Amino acid sequence: MLGIIGAMSEEVAKIKECLDHVMVETRAGMEFYQGSLEGKPVVVVRSGIGKVNGAICTQILADCYQVEGIVNTGIAGSLRAEINIGDIVLSTDALQHDVDATVFGYQVGQIPQMECFSFPSDEKLRSLAESCCHRVNPDIRTYSGRVVSGDQFISSKEKKQWLAEHFQGYCTEMEGAAIAQTAWLNQIPVLIVRAISDKADDSATMDYETFEAAAIARSVNLLLEMIKRF
Repeated sequence: MLGIIGAMSEEVAKIKECLDHVMVETRAGMEFYQGSLEGKPVVVVRSGIGKVNGAICTQILADCYQVEGIVNTGIAGSLRAEINIGDIVLSTDALQHDVDATVFGYQVGQIPQMECFSFPSDEKLRSLAESCCHRVNPDIRTYSGRVVSGDQFISSKEKKQWLAEHFQGYCTEMEGAAIAQTAWLNQIPVLIVRAISDKADDSATMDYETFEAAAIARSVNLLLEMIKRF
């Protein structure tokens, strides 16, 4: 069974509409839609925004649904000039940019006493997503790279530059790394899919509102194709 997590209702509403044989359970204030799509069992859920919500949601998928893989879909701000609004980033790994234990000798972004600096994505899921994206979203570019997450909406050139320089990130958002960490701890394959809605700079607020719907539509196209071939 594949678990699909979106942070906002708009991100998962389209997927829910396509489900057959639906059962809905509410856990931790989140509605888990279990059903089938193209004959494949899936669980679709809106986690809510932020790292804590993402982590709680992922742990429920692990404990209550025994999912075989998790795809976290959503939107993000670009951290690279070549990655434009509308493009899609597939995670190679993810880290939390707002973790700072440097006073104890750790790198910025490194969680103390964890075995790894960043949390890797599943290569099979990433390869599947890449081929599916080329098929259903031929008008945009698809990139594979690091996703950096924090409980902040990034909307300044200075912070964007800092994130790019310190972490070599491709995009920034608010849930992915927490979901990746939780999946890693539970040994569940995971992939973060992010459609770019803004440039994470001084124009971010305006761009986000303008391009959010189009970014979500491309993510949904990709997810539906992935589920068919999972």
